Amino acid sequence: LHALREEARRSNEEEMQSGNGRERGEDDPEWQITQDMQFLLRVACTTALYPLEYAKTLIQIGYEPIAPRPGRTLFGERRLMLPNVFQYAAYIKSVDGFFGCFRGLSARLVGNFLSSYYGGVVADRLGYSEPRIRKGNARLSHDDDRQLLKVQFVMNLKRNLVVHSTGIVISQPFYVISIRMMAQFVGRERIYTGLVASIKEIWKTEGVAGFFSGLIPRLVCDLGCVLIGSTLTYLLSATIVEGESSRNNLNTLSHFTVSSLLYPYHVVSTCMIVNGSRLKAGNLPMMENYVNWKDCYAKLRATNEHKRGSSLFFRAVPKAITKASNIFAPYPEMK
Repeated sequence: LHALREEARRSNEEEMQSGNGRERGEDDPEWQITQDMQFLLRVACTTALYPLEYAKTLIQIGYEPIAPRPGRTLFGERRLMLPNVFQYAAYIKSVDGFFGCFRGLSARLVGNFLSSYYGGVVADRLGYSEPRIRKGNARLSHDDDRQLLKVQFVMNLKRNLVVHSTGIVISQPFYVISIRMMAQFVGRERIYTGLVASIKEIWKTEGVAGFFSGLIPRLVCDLGCVLIGSTLTYLLSATIVEGESSRNNLNTLSHFTVSSLLYPYHVVSTCMIVNGSRLKAGNLPMMENYVNWKDCYAKLRATNEHKRGSSLFFRAVPKAITKASNIFAPYPEMK
């Protein structure tokens, strides 16, 4: 095991460094082009899908401006059905126009850039470099393959936990601004009109703590997905699944399954970001005043609203809704 670990680290150093000690990417034009293309692709995808993210955010905070209609679920059950995410996005466009569907995008892009860049930088500074195991022509024995798989799992898990936790903490202030810019749609406010104005508003009304609203449930959701998903992938790969391609597919499936189970914490994070602000969307009667994120989770779960937005197409009205719940909001005032 020690020999395999040393081989993994040595291979990683050889891949990451050139003869003069600098990172390989600095002198490799193809590597640099690949990194630039990946970054541009992420920006393009985030921008193109942002109207759907906008609609999903409003769904998560419980704003439903379009009344439900009788319909059937995916399994044929008769229920009152809410509009899908595309119909919701079309409604936003009908109210605010095309460019109104991208409110908060600038803050989201800044947060994503800082998260992706500094997450990797901090992990590298702490010595958690991304493992790049050199593959030889000779096949490893069954025991050596399992040991090497364990080494890769531990190294990847440590790095991913550092990268994700650092990225979330650094990007949280911009994530808060982005969510609140979108939540203004509910009350038609113009409080968060830009990055500078939003920073001044949060600093003036809530202080430093306001920039990190909803941080804990977001960390629980993201880090829980990394930890549980990676561990599940490793255990199944070490006992059942063989082959690199099958293991990659298993990794995708595991993380998707775990993220679905932890999705309620994503809803809680979004609600806590808006709750208590000066926006109508975060105060009565649109939203209860939650004591903390645990109180928010408990109340949403009690009314079966802790998975709002998890289904983007077949959206049925929750069965268990208390009389005090106000899921259906009035249409926004036109100004």
